[in-house]
This record gives sequence, C-alpha cells and structure tokens, in this order.
Amino acid sequence: MNEQIKHYGNKLAFEMDPSDLFEALNKGEKIIPLDARKAFGYEAEHIPSAINIPHREMNLETTQHLDKDVLYVTYCDGIGCNASTKGALNMTRLGFKVKELIGGIEWWKFDGYATEGTKVKTENGQKNQCAC
Repeated sequence: MNEQIKHYGNKLAFEMDPSDLFEALNKGEKIIPLDARKAFGYEAEHIPSAINIPHREMNLETTQHLDKDVLYVTYCDGIGCNASTKGALNMTRLGFKVKELIGGIEWWKFDGYATEGTKVKTENGQKNQCAC
C-alpha cells in the first residue's frame, strides 16, 4: 500500500488536469502553460496565456528569458502525442519547475475551456501534419 501511495503522490506532483490548470490561472498563481508543439500547432490553436517553445528547440538559449520561479505546465495535442512529456523532461533538465497537462489541449477543450489561434482547417483532402 505504501508503494501505491507513493506512486499516486508522484503522479500528482508531476501532472495536472485541465480543471486544476484553469483554476490556478484564474487564481493568478505563478503558472504558465507551455505548448511544446511546433509553432504551426500553437498558432492554429493554443491555451490562452500559453507560450510556445517546441520541445525540440528547448535549450539554455531558448529558455534564458524564462522565470525559474514560475511553474510551467507543458502540453501538446493529447494522449496520442508525447511532445508534452519530452518538453517536461527538457525543461526539468534545464532547471525549471514543471508539470505535464493530462490530456493536452484536446482535454482542455473537452472540459469546455477556451482556446486561441487561427484554427486552420484542412481542406481539399490534405492530410493533417503532426505538430509534435
């Protein structure tokens, strides 16, 4: 049982669901959503107040302007994408406080929270391009 308690405690220490993020943002907590997808994914649709640093571009130079006293909540498309996990790992290695958003932007929208962006639609049978 102690192992299980530790496991669930660790999950809550490293993950956050959309309602927790929404509540923290509304309370004015020092928290910033971080979209870890490529720029075109962020531009199409993102969580309001989110910043975008694709996980493949996270390094000392691209994060030097960020406040290390803030909690960054990484997210991506959802459960079929691991950009948020890669971003959380990269940001942690760079010395930031990080949690990962469970379900990504898809669960954010599923819970009824607003998004911003151009919401580019695929037309003429073109395939969607992965933003991970």
